Amino acid sequence: MIKIPTQVKTVLDKLEQAGHEAFMIGGCIRDSIMGIEPKDYDVTTSARPDETKAVFQGYPVIETGMKHGTVTVVIDEMPIEITTYRVDGNYADNRHPQKVRFTTSLQEDAARRDFTINAIAYNPRVGIVDYFGGLEDIEAGVIRCVGEPAKRFEEDALRIMRALRFSSVSGFKIEEKTAEAAVDCRGLLRKISVERIREELVKLLCGKDAQRILLEYTEILGVVLPELLEMRGFQQQNPHHIYDVLKHTAVAVSNVPPEADLRLGALFHDIGKPRCFSVDDEGIGHFYGHGKISGEMARDILNRLKFDNVTKDRVITLVIAHDAVIEDTEKSVKRALNRLSPAMFFKLIALKRADNVAQNPKYSYRQSYYDRLESMAKEIIEKEECFSLKDLAVRGGDLLEMGIPPGKTIGQVLEKLLEAVIAGEVANEKEELLKKVIAFSKS
Repeated sequence: MIKIPTQVKTVLDKLEQAGHEAFMIGGCIRDSIMGIEPKDYDVTTSARPDETKAVFQGYPVIETGMKHGTVTVVIDEMPIEITTYRVDGNYADNRHPQKVRFTTSLQEDAARRDFTINAIAYNPRVGIVDYFGGLEDIEAGVIRCVGEPAKRFEEDALRIMRALRFSSVSGFKIEEKTAEAAVDCRGLLRKISVERIREELVKLLCGKDAQRILLEYTEILGVVLPELLEMRGFQQQNPHHIYDVLKHTAVAVSNVPPEADLRLGALFHDIGKPRCFSVDDEGIGHFYGHGKISGEMARDILNRLKFDNVTKDRVITLVIAHDAVIEDTEKSVKRALNRLSPAMFFKLIALKRADNVAQNPKYSYRQSYYDRLESMAKEIIEKEECFSLKDLAVRGGDLLEMGIPPGKTIGQVLEKLLEAVIAGEVANEKEELLKKVIAFSKS
């Protein structure tokens, strides 16, 4: 059953009462049929944009894209995009039609859409309208282009990434001819803005089938991330590993929580391995310094895709630290919590777990080691033990009162005090810490 929000029903009713056809269409219908709560609702109508505006006099109306037939009506704080039935003209930039022709045919409008599962229309009076077998494809778990796949991708090359993203998120397989056309047309992705590529890539990586997509469609993703092509088939020649670098990476990606920074961290954690590979006298492969090299490559990629600074910092931190040793001692865990922050500490452990899952099963015993690290960290946090400067019982002002000159010396003394507390050399008590300051000055 397709549930219709009151605001959307108001749109459909008002358009029909004014003598126009109106249907919900696209992702909202696809998701409703699949039992997923839609994030937004799109309406398509026989009304021309000016006619739509006239119907909704008295409501906030945003001229979203009048040239392409789209206006947005806001009803009870809910924005609803309303687009006139249309037929798209030529796509000169492989992304946007140069011009559109309005039509009175719902079928012509549905025919311009990307995939059959996104071309299903519905209104309560008529019911479901499905010209291209979208319902059957949902039932079969298939992503299929409407009409000729190559034409759909040549019109809008971002549809290639959308196909991969839908496949990853839904678990649907891409129909054979659609998949072949996507591979053949992959070079067109170079014409798409990095911002749009980035958006689809992140959603793809956070999908439940990201591992399969990374391995089945490496040729396509290699246009966006050519570094992946270096990883494919690169054998690690190391007893710790049973997969090549790309498959190891794909398995790791699928084993971290579906959070953008973690999935990106897993994707990039070993990306530098092919560039620092060496073999010892016994034929064992090594990747000395790959954490740092992978971090540098991750930085370049994240900059290239114009990620925000917060995401960049988190991902690069995870990549560089993914093979850093954290001993299962209170001192080591406290130092890691201080260096990373609690949130990043637990993300790093999640990445280490996934990295281990993607290795030789002989080394799965390390999972219990990560259990201990997590348990120790949680206990330290719950007991509110000191592991960062904000936890210290003294502040910079206390040191100034002792006559320590302002400037970086204050910070250096506080860092020494923190290390002494973490090492168990002094209690985190103001009086004891000030005595330690005096001892510092005498040493």
